[in-house]
This record gives sequence, C-alpha cells and structure tokens, in this order.
Amino acid sequence: MSLGLCAQSAIAETLAPYKDKLFRYPKVTETLFDGDFIVVEYSKQRDLRDRDKVDEREVFGHYVSYKPRRSQDNYQIQANGRTVQYMGVGKAKGGAKAVVVYIHGQGGNRFQGMNDVSFGGNFNRVKNLMVRNGGAYLSAEFSNFGTKGTQDVAAILQHQKQLSPRAKIVVACGSMGGIICWNLLKSGRYASLVDGIMLLGSPKDPGFLSSGALARRIPIYMGYGSDDRVYNWETQAKFFKQIRSSAPGYPIRFTLFDTGTHGTPIRMTDWRLVLNWMLAR
Repeated sequence: MSLGLCAQSAIAETLAPYKDKLFRYPKVTETLFDGDFIVVEYSKQRDLRDRDKVDEREVFGHYVSYKPRRSQDNYQIQANGRTVQYMGVGKAKGGAKAVVVYIHGQGGNRFQGMNDVSFGGNFNRVKNLMVRNGGAYLSAEFSNFGTKGTQDVAAILQHQKQLSPRAKIVVACGSMGGIICWNLLKSGRYASLVDGIMLLGSPKDPGFLSSGALARRIPIYMGYGSDDRVYNWETQAKFFKQIRSSAPGYPIRFTLFDTGTHGTPIRMTDWRLVLNWMLAR
C-alpha cells in the first residue's frame, strides 16, 4: 500500500467531531504511563446535576440530537438454535465503515444502549458519531454472561462482518458485560472479529494473561470511577499494569474518573477520543 493510500485509510477511520465541547474531559489531573493512564476530574454537581434535567434519567436537550432515530430499528438473527436480538442505527444493514456494539451489564437489555437521554446523553453521542461518519452502532441482547451469551454476541459480530466486511468492529461492555468482552478476546475464533474492546466499569479476567490473547494485541480501553463499590478501581489498575508488564507496548489505556461511581465511565467516557485511537491502529 502506498503512503497516499495509508493516509486516506487513516483519515477514513477518524470520526469527525460531534458536540466535543460538551463531552470532552473537563480536566485531566494526572497523566501516567506515557499518557496511557489518565485521571479525569469528575464533579457530581457539574457532570450530573447541572447536566441532567432529571438526575440520572434525562439529560438537558442540547446534549442530544435525534437524527439517528431515522435509521433506528430492531433486528434479529438465528444462531446456535436461538433467536438473537439487537437494535441498530446507521448502516446496520451493511456498508458501514466501522461498527460499535454495546454489551449491557446485569439487569440491562438492548434498550439501555439506545436510550438517548440517560447517562448524560453519552449513548446518544456515540449513536450520532457513528451515523454521521458512515458507521453503525448496535445494542445487543444475549442469553447470559457465560458461554451462550458470548456465542450470541459473536453471532452478531459475524453477521456484521458479512454485511460490512471492511468495517472495524469495537465492542463496548458495561459492568458485568465485560465478562463477554474478555471471553471474545480469549477465543482465537472470536477475537478475529474484534478490533477493539472497551471496558466500562467491568471486572478483570486473569485468564486473559494465559490465553494467548496478548499476542493478538487487540486494543483495550478500561474506564472506572474511583468510588466504584462494585469493581474496585485499584484492583483493575493492577491488572492494567500486569498486562503492560506481561506484554510491553500492548495497546491498552486506563481512565480513572476521580470521585466517580460505578456508572460514571458510561456517562463520562469520551467515545470519540477512544474510538479514534482504536480505529487508527
């Protein structure tokens, strides 16, 4: 490939700005590991109460655009003897330049990742980023957080690869959904479907280190709140360091939202910043 084609490819995989002033990190207070580990200031007053019309339920209207609803639809496929459902916006039927798939946590469903006004409008932002950049955004439904659920999500990814063979696929897992993300990474068969993994307040998986997955060097983003009562951030940060130590140069980044809670990474993660890093690799 010529240098000119390489440049064009890099440009094509960069998501254009969308409401960056509203969603960029307000202040980075600490930078470690050559920028791969950052601490972001989080203020409950500024980033939740002043942002939401109804706290944790409805963001103020200027944070959202309902343009993606024009293409939003329910989908289902048959796989592993089951009906697998998901919702999608953008080029979910094919021809996408990139695909982002959201995996919910315990008690969630496919509607969570399509909610425009919850989590400070951050799901609406990723929907708009993908729709406005010729991509697709999906929110998955699956059987459980074990083998069946992993198979369900993999079936969705395989289907998207058939519909959009040139698209890179990033899987973003919220909370307990991270179990499925790690399962995808550990599987030689499924890992080939994935070009990036985002863990939003998710548990670690020590089995990743001995699975052979380190050699595949699939980019990983880990986001946590320092006041997370479900998954302690220090435990996850130690795992981040283990990965870096076991595979020097591994493409992994960690963002700590200072004083944030369990759901803060879903609310505060800068989708464009993380996705552009992954898609450009």
